Amino acid sequence: MIATQYKITLPSDYDMKIIRDRVITNGHKTDGFEDLKFKLYLVTEKGLNQNLQNSYCPLYLWKGSNGLNKFLFNGPYDNILNSFGWQRVNVGIPLIDTTTSKIKENQYLFQITRKIPQQESLNNLKDKIAESIPTIIHTEYIVIYNPDKWEYDVFYFLSDISQVKEMSGTIYNILHISQGE
Repeated sequence: MIATQYKITLPSDYDMKIIRDRVITNGHKTDGFEDLKFKLYLVTEKGLNQNLQNSYCPLYLWKGSNGLNKFLFNGPYDNILNSFGWQRVNVGIPLIDTTTSKIKENQYLFQITRKIPQQESLNNLKDKIAESIPTIIHTEYIVIYNPDKWEYDVFYFLSDISQVKEMSGTIYNILHISQGE
């Protein structure tokens, strides 16, 4: 599996209704997309949930590279290029995935980022990460790592953000969830 995300920072006075309307109009276009496990249409809004900026940050989890390549190079990604210009697409590798179809029941995604420090061995790192990440009861999550940066992100699917109000991280609103074939 492969994870991808682009983070489009928008002006602080940007009318986020434009993004919400865009997702209402176009979100269904990735429903059933080849090799897609899910696409989360995510936003942050300045002043909401302790966010300092407006952003549009779709997160994808791909079952394989064919669908990702089709998305990037056969037209769908051109909508992003035409609307927001050239974007860096961050790529990661899923390490732990507890998600099920129940993710559609959630309104929020909470992200924390951690470094993978230099060490003599990476043996059992997956277990060490699983033991060290915060436990949020009744929450599905996915851990995605990037060996280029030696970091990992934990994304928690939430219907209630009160459990994470005291934690440091980013709270996204989920506008739509597309699931693949």
